[in-house]
Amino acid sequence: MKMKKLTLAIAAIALCAAAAAQTTQEEFQTRYERLVRNLGYDGVGIETLLDRWEEAFPDDAAVPVARFNYYFYKGRRTEVVARPGLRRYLGQEPTLTLKDSDGNDVNYFEESFYDEDLFGEAMKILDAQIAAHPDELRWQYMRITALAAYEKESPDMAAAALKQLIMRHATVHPAWTLDGEPAGADIFQQGVGEYCANFFEMGTEAGYEYFREISELMTKYFPRNSVFVANLGSYWFVAKGNDKQAAKYYKKALKIDPDDEAASRNLKIIERKQAAAKKKR
Repeated sequence: MKMKKLTLAIAAIALCAAAAAQTTQEEFQTRYERLVRNLGYDGVGIETLLDRWEEAFPDDAAVPVARFNYYFYKGRRTEVVARPGLRRYLGQEPTLTLKDSDGNDVNYFEESFYDEDLFGEAMKILDAQIAAHPDELRWQYMRITALAAYEKESPDMAAAALKQLIMRHATVHPAWTLDGEPAGADIFQQGVGEYCANFFEMGTEAGYEYFREISELMTKYFPRNSVFVANLGSYWFVAKGNDKQAAKYYKKALKIDPDDEAASRNLKIIERKQAAAKKKR
């Protein structure tokens, strides 16, 4: 069964009203969503609406989400930047390809940059919510996602925050919730797995290393989860080009879960490469 994405899209975070929503809260929600559709998360009038919404319903969890989005997107600008020699950048295809004076392709990628002060305001909102609701995964996920977007090629703070979250899970055993609903160990593992995938897709040296470190940490606490074992195979296969070491981890993952698609597919690729190499001898 296909599971929904938990973590990575800041803009797609659901802005749900409280369970016992009153008409007035629904009206605020509707007005906000209309403004966002027409003007974006940082559009004219949104801050004023949020001030009124928070004054009327200070405990509505949708308000800090919306206020975070306001500062995060108000402080973000995008540019098309040349990245010579790169076919992909942070997992993205080039927006534009031009020729240099020697006739070589130069790829251009859309890149985001953030205003320090406005990004800081956005993070203050998340920090306050985490302090008040330390077991609510949505706030934790939003913080890690925002840090990864800000740091780009080397997501040091994002990785550190994710490691802290894993250690909290292992030592404190919190009663996690996600959007107010109980979230068990399976939901927690899925969320961490999505961040691992994000680090891997960056295609940078730091991204690969954090992919490895976090996968190793998760195999320590969740040894029966084949995903993180297969991740280690992919680290050796893609980042290090070590087929032998990769095959070892893929086989280990398949012993845990014979239906692990990534491990099975990549192990077959390695075995075909090895068979082809033998024929050439």
